Amino acid sequence: MSPHSDLEHSYKHAFSEEHQHDDEKVHEIHGHDHAHPHVHGGVTDYIAAINEYRKTFPNKQKVIEQTPDPAVREMLLNMQEKGLETVFDRFDRQQPQCAFGMAGVCCKNCCMGPCHISKKAPRGVCGADADLIVARNMVRAVAAGTAGHGARGRASMLALKYAGEGKAPIAIDGEEKIRAVCKTYGIDTEGKTLNQLAVEVADILLEDLSRTVPGKHRTLYSFAPKERLDTWEKLGIIPISPYHEVFESLHRTTTGTDGDWRNCMTQLLRTGVSFAWTSCLGSSIAMDSLYGLPHRSTSKINVGALKIGYVNIAVHGHSPLLIREIVAIGHSEEMIDMAKEKGAKGIQFYGICCSGLSAMYRYGGVIPLSNAVGSELVLGTGALDLWVADVQDVFPTIMDVARCFKTTVVTTSDSARLPGAEHYGFDHEHSNIGEIKNLARKIVLRAIESFTNRRDVPVKIPQYEVEAEMGFSVEWASKHFERGLRTIADGMKNGDILGVVNLVGCNNPRLVYEKAIVEVAQILLKNNVLILTNGCASFALLKLGFCSVKALEQTGDRLRGFLKDTPPVWHLGECLDNARASGFFNGISGALGTPIKDLPFAFISPEWSNEKGICAALAFRLLGMNSYHSVYAPVQGSQKVSDFMATGTKELLGSEMIVDVDHIALANRIIKDLKEKRRKLWGE
Repeated sequence: MSPHSDLEHSYKHAFSEEHQHDDEKVHEIHGHDHAHPHVHGGVTDYIAAINEYRKTFPNKQKVIEQTPDPAVREMLLNMQEKGLETVFDRFDRQQPQCAFGMAGVCCKNCCMGPCHISKKAPRGVCGADADLIVARNMVRAVAAGTAGHGARGRASMLALKYAGEGKAPIAIDGEEKIRAVCKTYGIDTEGKTLNQLAVEVADILLEDLSRTVPGKHRTLYSFAPKERLDTWEKLGIIPISPYHEVFESLHRTTTGTDGDWRNCMTQLLRTGVSFAWTSCLGSSIAMDSLYGLPHRSTSKINVGALKIGYVNIAVHGHSPLLIREIVAIGHSEEMIDMAKEKGAKGIQFYGICCSGLSAMYRYGGVIPLSNAVGSELVLGTGALDLWVADVQDVFPTIMDVARCFKTTVVTTSDSARLPGAEHYGFDHEHSNIGEIKNLARKIVLRAIESFTNRRDVPVKIPQYEVEAEMGFSVEWASKHFERGLRTIADGMKNGDILGVVNLVGCNNPRLVYEKAIVEVAQILLKNNVLILTNGCASFALLKLGFCSVKALEQTGDRLRGFLKDTPPVWHLGECLDNARASGFFNGISGALGTPIKDLPFAFISPEWSNEKGICAALAFRLLGMNSYHSVYAPVQGSQKVSDFMATGTKELLGSEMIVDVDHIALANRIIKDLKEKRRKLWGE
């Protein structure tokens, strides 16, 4: 049986009734009566489902009343008083949002449309039904997420290569990582310099990222669990490369190409594998090799940590390449003296979204403040002199708030310009990467200049801040615990740790801002669940004290006894650091000799909101772990695709997608499922 036939067999098993209708009963002419009991895509009921779902969306007032962070509440009221718009105002004005779009049954891939599916029109102009349209839209979303992490990863891969070749004046700080990766790849290190090894690693990563001629995917076959590789090979979803799979995803979803929704789902899974092992893991390897491994460190968190009288610089986005140099130059004695000459007390850096997290745990001296959704609120304090924006999760409306407070906004990537922002960045080909230190210097000087021009700007800083720990990793755990990951595995087996979960994701105004993240974490900790976190969701856990030893007071007795002097939530870094979480799961699985799919593990993204979020959930689903959410994916317009995404992958991958807008019920479901995993394994 061919790999494709194997996958087809699994589809038939999961959806036997529908498959019989589609493939064994031939309709002589597809002039369907609307009363036909098998209306394409389930158009008889999705509108009602969407209407019920929309009733759960909070408005801005509810966010003000229920958000768990008092600093957010204070800033929302302050900006409302000043007449400044936020993401929550815009969400309110968008209501009711398009039901067709929410259900995934709107297609605008060609200019015969846009088409949407309804009882009146069960097919688009080209003949695509709801199942096909929803499937195509999901494939495109996964392709976009794969491109998102892959594109910013490529910048770090190229920088690693250029640094090794001497083309860019960039220090290579990750010798430990490079040598470990070389060992896994089977690279001979004898007699080679660090720079030479860096180039070899970078070349492998770039080849895996951009391969066109089919060949062995080095990173995938070097790092992925053997059990999973066997599963993916049988399903025929081993990717050629992210470049190819994104290319192919867009190709097969163009007009009149792939007309089989199931085949689209095959491509979705294949693209998901490429996302996980190159766009995510490959990018993580490049960054750790270039910038060094994270180190466990402590920082003040939340807007109360903003300092008055300093040249305040915020870094925002996902690409640390230029950020590292900006922070280094900003911390230099020369620049600090220059700032003091202009009347400042010094220079202080702050982090927004992932660039801030990455900079903090690697270089120190960078105070994390907010995720992407809260960025306008941070700007609304009036305390920032310069805002450095690179790529992804940078909302264009930050320009409106920045102008109100005379905050200078600088962009650093040709991929992400903002109207009205000043640009000091790399060109499209990165041909000016050799100028990186000069670019960084210009940006810091611009910050000092902005400070001198903003002395009359009123500042409002809510006085809320906590201390939090960051910089956890597999490498840290291997050194911290006497037997490394084996200690964690034993703690899980003996019941000190009920299970291990990765609680991550973006934020979404469909839910009360950060509330689901916080309250899910509280329930998990009470039940002795060890939490890993990263990215935007992690800011809520940082700000509300979960990433501190003090949070052990909120855990069950057994987890508290196991951790002793370690926080119950391990902050792994930025959203790319889902790769670190997969390393933990893979390592614990190896220590126990038990496949990941059978262990009490879970992926949780309660408030996810974008394409990278879909990909992250899919990456862990591909490992065999259930994913849990309080936001629906846009698939409700097709019963077949909905079923496939929810339970149809159980036989294929060993995992399901569970969605419950009631995040308390969702948390309790997670506990129930973790216990069931333990019962099957260890008879508990």
